Amino acid sequence: MAAKTFLITGGAGFLGINLARYLREQGQRVVSLDIAPFDYPERDWVTVLCGDIRDRAAVRAAMEGVDIVVHTAAALPLYSPEDIYSTDIDGIRTVLQAAFEAHVERLIHISSTAVYGIPDHHPLAEDDKLDGVGPYGEAKVQAEEICQEYRQRGLCVPIIRPKSFIGPERLGVFALLYDWAKDGKNFPMLGSGKNRYQLLDVEDLCAAIYLTATLPRSRTNDTFNIGATEFATMREDYQAVLDYAGHGKRIIPLPAAPAIWTLRLLERLGLSPLYKWVYETAATDSFVTVTKAQRMLGWNPTYSNKEALVRNYVWYLENLASFEGRSGVSHRVPWSQGVLKLAKIFFSFP
Repeated sequence: MAAKTFLITGGAGFLGINLARYLREQGQRVVSLDIAPFDYPERDWVTVLCGDIRDRAAVRAAMEGVDIVVHTAAALPLYSPEDIYSTDIDGIRTVLQAAFEAHVERLIHISSTAVYGIPDHHPLAEDDKLDGVGPYGEAKVQAEEICQEYRQRGLCVPIIRPKSFIGPERLGVFALLYDWAKDGKNFPMLGSGKNRYQLLDVEDLCAAIYLTATLPRSRTNDTFNIGATEFATMREDYQAVLDYAGHGKRIIPLPAAPAIWTLRLLERLGLSPLYKWVYETAATDSFVTVTKAQRMLGWNPTYSNKEALVRNYVWYLENLASFEGRSGVSHRVPWSQGVLKLAKIFFSFP
């Protein structure tokens, strides 16, 4: 593929920077549009624009000379409902309209398997019903509906629904596991841990995005689930991180119902870093079929759940000094542990 210019909305985020690096390896040009500062060494070769996707003028200006847009910008579940709705719904409409007016080749929307809500069967396929839970899930469903509108207007809009993805720069909720593993603590898990919970390595996600950017629109102007194809039980996969840490610690199952009720109360009190969709689904199966992406895109993941988790943990250890003591609501910083920091004391014993 000849070099093209890719605009990444949310380019300063976890997925944004990993995608920028991936695109550079493919010989592509990268423009980043983000409200957050782009504080990476890659600034030397990325065209960095600071702007809000809700700002029509900023978005229109960012489209100049762009061939392909990858829309990764989103307000995540720990943001306020107002920010989630305005960013994830109003924001994507602004980006789609600007892309349509600029006659870009295609806009790839990064959605989420959160659109399936709390399902009653597995694996989930792209044509299963959508039932978003909470402001984030609801906004993701509405965002896809807006994408469909622009498909009907002639814009090529591949939609990717990735499972929870991890890799270099990913912290967020996974920093809880890594922090406890580093400090030699057992790690609590809601339920028995015998449920299967599919993850995804960010490099495999970048590969899927690139395929939807480069293959003919007849194969890509569609919706695709993306997730690891090798995954065991949640208990087995997370245990791989504790084993790698080398302290001889283990996953400790907790009775799901009492723990969930406790987390609901803690969330209302603002004392827990976990939001409803995380704790309500953590003890249940959660996996999708990726056969459509394999068939239509020729995509196949490189990493299993265990490999992705350990690869992310290694990055965490190597970069700990750069984020230790920080917290926030994005994937690029650890989420505050809240009252769970106190619980950590009780999981130190063999």
